[in-house]
Amino acid sequence: MSKELPDMSHVALEHISLRRMPNQERSRARVEHMLNCAITVIAEKGSEAMTMSEVARLADVSIGSLYQYFPDKSAIIRALAEHYGGECLKCIKDGLSGADTLDALCDALNELIDVYYALFLAEPVIRDIYSGIGADKTLRDMGIAESRKSGAVLSEALCRIAPDRDPARAASDCFLIMHLGEATMRLAISLEQSEGKALVETYKHMAETELRRLASLTHG
Repeated sequence: MSKELPDMSHVALEHISLRRMPNQERSRARVEHMLNCAITVIAEKGSEAMTMSEVARLADVSIGSLYQYFPDKSAIIRALAEHYGGECLKCIKDGLSGADTLDALCDALNELIDVYYALFLAEPVIRDIYSGIGADKTLRDMGIAESRKSGAVLSEALCRIAPDRDPARAASDCFLIMHLGEATMRLAISLEQSEGKALVETYKHMAETELRRLASLTHG
């Protein structure tokens, strides 16, 4: 699997739940433009400093038009988080789909971890959004839901390779593996890079050890 970073710089409207989903293509393009302007502001100043008026000014729309689709700043951030989460899930599915042995699955998971650590370092908007998950209950709930989905993908891959293993235990532990991965990324990007990289390497070892242990557990 290639370590090329997934392209998450362009907002795909099909992955975003909006207060009012536009029906016409012109409106869709307008909303996408608003979100891309929000990305620009967050990349420059951070989400806390972003204001609705600044996004509206940069998008060249009235503040009323912006509020028509996003009732507040949090709605913009949550829409972007939902988009990035959907793109991450697709990348995980693609990355694990070709694994046909336990060794291949462990290698694929380790490579995905490396990819996402690099992605978090490279993309200030993703870094900003995910750093704020602990302070926003809705974002936190979204993060948990994303961990469940990615954990289900990992569990499905494990059970495909080792069909006699305990599927319930695999589902629960894979959910935890993926959720701890997100927590590790948030911690790693908040530290000096050498320390952050060391933590990611430690997590990779822990995740692989647990994945191999899960493969040895029989059903019942």
